[in-house]
Amino acid sequence: MSYRAFFQPVKTLTQAQRQEMASLYFMYYTGSDGTQFLSDLDHKQEVLFLMSGDEMAGFSTLQFYPFRGHRIVYSGDTIVHPAHWKQQTLHGAWLRRIALLRSEYPGERVFWFLLVKGVRTYRYMSTLAQTFYPHRNGNVKEPELARLAAELAKDKFGSLYNPARGVVECPSAFGYLNRTMATVTDAQRSKPDVAFFLHKNPHYVCGHELVCLCEVSPDNVAKRYQSLFEEPDVEFCYG
Repeated sequence: MSYRAFFQPVKTLTQAQRQEMASLYFMYYTGSDGTQFLSDLDHKQEVLFLMSGDEMAGFSTLQFYPFRGHRIVYSGDTIVHPAHWKQQTLHGAWLRRIALLRSEYPGERVFWFLLVKGVRTYRYMSTLAQTFYPHRNGNVKEPELARLAAELAKDKFGSLYNPARGVVECPSAFGYLNRTMATVTDAQRSKPDVAFFLHKNPHYVCGHELVCLCEVSPDNVAKRYQSLFEEPDVEFCYG
């Protein structure tokens, strides 16, 4: 199966694209509605689309902004249809886009700021980055990452951020995983990363989101991804 991944500015999206994105989103989430989804979308800058032929197989929304001398990549919704979970095209395109961002701001460190609603997303960060926050074993960079993560969460989410737990306590109207997607099996619970996530974010089924952060750089990503930072080839579409 072949895939195509490209980035498109949110302001150029057609109504049909927006509706198709919403339909894919509500395969996974409940509690919110189309108005909330589209409002959240309008606060992002770009969408990374994953296409399988003419079918929208997935998407990820992004916002880029400066914060205290750093460049922040804030991830919104990332949805991939279950039939396409095994592909790596979306991840590779996302990393190449961040590599391009690094080249545009060579004097700034780039951090990925992510709110995690479910186990699957948290485990992805552990496969991407060598050091990140929060990590079940901690690491030498954890104090720096924890401090920056807290500052970012407080700045963006205000009183919704619970600093004691490191969680953004979103109201259910913001959306939460449906029962099928939120279910964690006993076999999954036995895995250390899963157990750690459930300990840190016990109310994820209500839509609470764990604040996560990592630096995106060639020396912090897993070795299999490091070559993506060399002359990154990124496709853009402008509608």
